[in-house]
Amino acid sequence: MPFVRSVRALLPLAGAALLLAAAAQPATAGMEEAVKALQAGDPVAAEKELQTLAKERDPRAQFLLGLYIYGNAESKLFDISKATPLLLDASERGYLPAMIPLAGAYAEGKGVPKSLFEAYKWCAIADRWNVPNANLALEQAARELPADEVEKAKAAALAYQFKTK
Repeated sequence: MPFVRSVRALLPLAGAALLLAAAAQPATAGMEEAVKALQAGDPVAAEKELQTLAKERDPRAQFLLGLYIYGNAESKLFDISKATPLLLDASERGYLPAMIPLAGAYAEGKGVPKSLFEAYKWCAIADRWNVPNANLALEQAARELPADEVEKAKAAALAYQFKTK
């Protein structure tokens, strides 16, 4: 599926953006240690550091757990049933780096029911908020979704309001 391949190609960019964003955020206990553990290739240590933050619904921790710990097929802690709900919660509350990986999960049906409509919607939301390269994923998603569904997904994206809790 071409959309899935294009989303996968964008993931390293999302990771780099997150690492920069994590460094720019106010210090959070465990976040710096988790990023260092990920950079050192130690997902178990990273998971330990991120769990407390994720339970507090820190979207940065949810993103790191969802994409790099549970969502990475090469991780010894790979578990897509844990990964996608974390990305979804972070996205629903407005955490921009989680949106393109979430769109890819919907496109593949990994951890959520397969839905090109939802994939397009999340790409459109990301594009609206100027997520880097979201426009590329959006164009790809548009090629795979019927035209009438694209219009409905655009409307859903425009109407979407982030959750506050």
